[in-house]
Amino acid sequence: MGRSPQTLDPEVGAFLATLPASPALSRESLPGIRAARAAAPLPALSDRVVRTTATVPGDPPVTLRISRPRVGPEPLACIYSIHGGGFVNGSARSDDLRFDDWCQRLECVGVSVEYRLAPETAYPGPLEDCYAGIEWLFAHASELGIDPTRVGLLGVSAGGGLAAGTALRLRDRAGARPAFLMLQAPMLDDRQVTESSQWDDVPVWGPESNAFGWQAYLGDAYGTAWVSPYAAPSRATDLSGLPATYVAVGSLDGFHDEDVEFAQRLVRAGVSTDLHVYAGAPHAFDLPGCEASVAVRARRDALEWLAGRLGQPAK
Repeated sequence: MGRSPQTLDPEVGAFLATLPASPALSRESLPGIRAARAAAPLPALSDRVVRTTATVPGDPPVTLRISRPRVGPEPLACIYSIHGGGFVNGSARSDDLRFDDWCQRLECVGVSVEYRLAPETAYPGPLEDCYAGIEWLFAHASELGIDPTRVGLLGVSAGGGLAAGTALRLRDRAGARPAFLMLQAPMLDDRQVTESSQWDDVPVWGPESNAFGWQAYLGDAYGTAWVSPYAAPSRATDLSGLPATYVAVGSLDGFHDEDVEFAQRLVRAGVSTDLHVYAGAPHAFDLPGCEASVAVRARRDALEWLAGRLGQPAK
């Protein structure tokens, strides 16, 4: 283990100090962490966004949570989102607050996939759910009032790893082609051999939690050479043919090194790539609720990039 050469942004540090302490993720702590999340009050949402669900047929079926502006011209652009949570926590409702804002400001539809969680369902189950959801979305774009040429893929943390894996699978199966790929602090490399993955002083998502998340997701394949690049996209040897990609990560995030390397490899593979590294920022620093200057800037950067990709100015 080691220590990061970076210093925590003081505004972010002040915000983190207001949050309840959370134990490192492990098989023993997971039930309590899930229970605390389930008991947390739901965020206040506006009535200007309508929320519905759709069921993707399959074994098992996959549920999509769909957010759309109550008033807006159709067909609309769409952001297909895969939530974070270390592969073991979270739900499609994790995106409600984000889409309450973006659906209005970007005049788009937000679709969040309710994928199965590890360790109850290990790879490839969660990825298959994400893949099935976006294929169904493209096939039913017309009836959903969605422009299939303006559908992008978003993933945060573990959802970023799933989003990158989904994009690789879509490319390799010659399936639907997302217009863009937005990866926010993506969880990409199960090997945990980079310097930043060994930082034990990061305030959010340290090495112990990271190792458990990968163990839960990969099951018996964890620690072997037989991990699919669809499961851990850093293992992919060919990144060409992926859509225009946005990668964002904090300099105090354990994922820093793997994310920066992934972005550099995208550039070398000919993929249009934007990389943003935020000084002194730990994992999940830019989630709604943190008003630190660096978090506000990161959310603005993401919104402006999305607006450009969706072909309209952000409101």
